[in-house]
Amino acid sequence: MIQTPQQLGFHFPAEWEKHTATWLSWPHKEASWPDKIDTIYEPYSQFIKNVSKGEFVCINIVNDTMQSFATKHLINAGVDLDKIKFYHHPTNDAWCRDHGPAFLINKNEQKKVIVDWGYNAWGNKYPPYDLDDVIPTLIGDKLDLRVFHPNIVMEGGSVEFNGAGTLLTSTCCLLNENRNPHLNQQQIEEYLHNYYGATHFLWVDEGIVGDDTDGHIDDTVRFVNADTVVTVVEENKNDDNYKLLQHNLKQLSKMRLETGKQMNIIELPMPSAVICEYQRLPASYANFYIANNAVCVPTFRDKNDDKALQIIQDCFKDRKVVGIDSTDVIWGLGSWHCLSQQEPSL
Repeated sequence: MIQTPQQLGFHFPAEWEKHTATWLSWPHKEASWPDKIDTIYEPYSQFIKNVSKGEFVCINIVNDTMQSFATKHLINAGVDLDKIKFYHHPTNDAWCRDHGPAFLINKNEQKKVIVDWGYNAWGNKYPPYDLDDVIPTLIGDKLDLRVFHPNIVMEGGSVEFNGAGTLLTSTCCLLNENRNPHLNQQQIEEYLHNYYGATHFLWVDEGIVGDDTDGHIDDTVRFVNADTVVTVVEENKNDDNYKLLQHNLKQLSKMRLETGKQMNIIELPMPSAVICEYQRLPASYANFYIANNAVCVPTFRDKNDDKALQIIQDCFKDRKVVGIDSTDVIWGLGSWHCLSQQEPSL
């Protein structure tokens, strides 16, 4: 019988732990940013510039033509190309948090492995996704790392880790019938234990309006250290997100960590509703990415941008918090955390 990563002493570390690299899949699917894909490359390149100051950035690209196109944008943004590694791994789309590799580490043995969860484009919403689904195994082959296949659907944006055993997720996503209808909550937790190394599970119910992932946790609640979360709240009682996020806040206040301790909860504002072509977009300051030297936060040309940046900066004394305009990027229904996946160091 094959042993699971957990049985072999592996776990998924917290995002603020040291990275070897950040993995991305270069955006190229015009249908993800209808009539706007050309406008996202400047802020996307600024994101890469900020991340690459403290670690390598590994980018999945389709072919040499795309590599040349990407290189041009990175040069224009002033990116140090010595910190960029391109991999010819064809993709369907750019959302590397969800289709990319889940890297687990065993520090005692100085080993790293990859978990290749199943990927179905958030409940078969955006076929085809066959190229994205095999990305983790391609990377495992390239890096000569062992790859595990749990054979259930799981997306990186649906889970959040404190690095000490606790995993935070949402019922609206992981228990959705469009993911793993044959599994109940207890069975899903067994997979999360066996293939992420998590030992303690916390569930909130709600996602934000406009989120096509059915409520990924990385738009609502994020760990900023082992016993503290930031959670988005809506101040406008007439906004559709108000009751949803108040419900999550009430749930969080009753939760306990793996130590039995109550979590510290820091409230993070929401931006005003971002609407494009009559569609509410899932704009949230919680979709930040924690890199080695920076925390990259999506901003929306909103009155709450500065307030949100200051709250997050107060959480990360050892890193510079950088706001990067996500007004066009969010038209793709995700931002910096959705687009990236960290590779931890041993």
